[in-house]
Amino acid sequence: MMNLILICLLCGLYGVLAKDKAQKGKYSVPILDVKTRQLVLDTNQTLLLSCRGRWELAWAFPSGLLRGEVQVEEFRCGRTGKLFCSRLTVSSTETQHTGLLRCRYRHRTRRQTSIYLYVTDSQQPFVDHPDMSPDVLYMKDKQPLDIPCRVTHPNITTTLVKYPNLSLSPDHRVILWNSKKGFTIRTPTFYYIGLFYCQTVTEGVTHVSRKYFIYRPVSNIMDVYLNSSGPVEALKGERLVLNCTATGELNTRVNITWDYPGKINNTGSTSKRLLKHRTHMLFYNILTIPKLQRSDRGLYTCRVTSGEKTKEQRVNVTVFDRPFIRLKPRHGAMITVQAGQKSYRISPKLRAFPEPQVIWLKDGMVAAEQCSRYHMDGTALVIRDVAEEDAGKYTVLVRILEHGLYQNLTLTLVVNVSPQIGEKAVSLQDPGSVPRGSRTALHCTSHGVPPPHIQWLWHPCPSKGLCLWGPFMCGNV
Repeated sequence: MMNLILICLLCGLYGVLAKDKAQKGKYSVPILDVKTRQLVLDTNQTLLLSCRGRWELAWAFPSGLLRGEVQVEEFRCGRTGKLFCSRLTVSSTETQHTGLLRCRYRHRTRRQTSIYLYVTDSQQPFVDHPDMSPDVLYMKDKQPLDIPCRVTHPNITTTLVKYPNLSLSPDHRVILWNSKKGFTIRTPTFYYIGLFYCQTVTEGVTHVSRKYFIYRPVSNIMDVYLNSSGPVEALKGERLVLNCTATGELNTRVNITWDYPGKINNTGSTSKRLLKHRTHMLFYNILTIPKLQRSDRGLYTCRVTSGEKTKEQRVNVTVFDRPFIRLKPRHGAMITVQAGQKSYRISPKLRAFPEPQVIWLKDGMVAAEQCSRYHMDGTALVIRDVAEEDAGKYTVLVRILEHGLYQNLTLTLVVNVSPQIGEKAVSLQDPGSVPRGSRTALHCTSHGVPPPHIQWLWHPCPSKGLCLWGPFMCGNV
């Protein structure tokens, strides 16, 4: 029994090793019937390539070679018929067929063998015809720039021309040339922004390639802001317009999108504008909701993206069913302040929409017209250098004329005044001696708010010496 198990284990190990060897063997990648890495044909010739491998095969063609121009025949091959073969035929080659041909395994696409095909024509040395529309190439920061003016023969030499007529030759350091790729600028700068094309001379005739417009996209978003700096409040049925503005450097291209409660139902529409200034670009995206509903309340987000950079601004929108005024005292109907205070602010609790008109009265007259020390700060009334005469009844009138809403509130202001004694002493003159048993009057005048309480104090004479009367003092309590 043990011998049988050992034999099974050895067979399994042999199978794994055999499979691994097969993976790395002769047909680990498909094999073409040509040994060279490149093939040069003239136009109108027939291209015939065969490929064989261990598994099912597939072909990948150059972009200029259409599938309808290719015939592919698949069959089993090999000494025992266990290999897969594929034969590719192009009956009439053309210059645009120039490019990389690849034979690969259908279900293992990374395992492949390639050959570069040149289809040469002395009258058309460039693969891309000069009459083709200009191609836009994007220059990326710290990355090489490829100008793909490929040629139809490996021995053609070219020059790079910056429009209109500035020629640049390969220097094998910054500017590299490869007949299969075109020109490569290893470290491109702003100098290479603009219109370029490639040029070559064959048999005394100058030929040019397709034109390439090189553009350097910029993704620096300088600022993003909304037309509302704070929360937005609106009435049901009103029109909401939010403008999101993005500022970017010249050549910047941005994408502006909105997230908002009604986006799923497409309750809003957007319009875009672009303005170019001398030093920057301005991008506008305006979101409009023609008729607000309660379901439109919530957070509105403007998101600006450029390349990998993103900036956003948010604003909260509140939708009210109807206009309203809510007015009540903050600390009761009677308020107290001390005379001499630098300033005092009378500010009841007020909540209203739309924004109301607010007028303050003092004792029935417009407060600001009575005294220059009264001024409004928002909806509050501020009294500077509080004095006793500021006491009285203050009425705030709140009204929203367009909706016929009115409300008022009256508050009583009490100004406390510290008590003061009018006389610096009980008497300015020495009353002299007063006969024993007689009556005399001493006066003490005091003022304050609330009215002060006066208390007289008598201090007896010292024990030594003669003293028939003693000092009296009056004071506020």
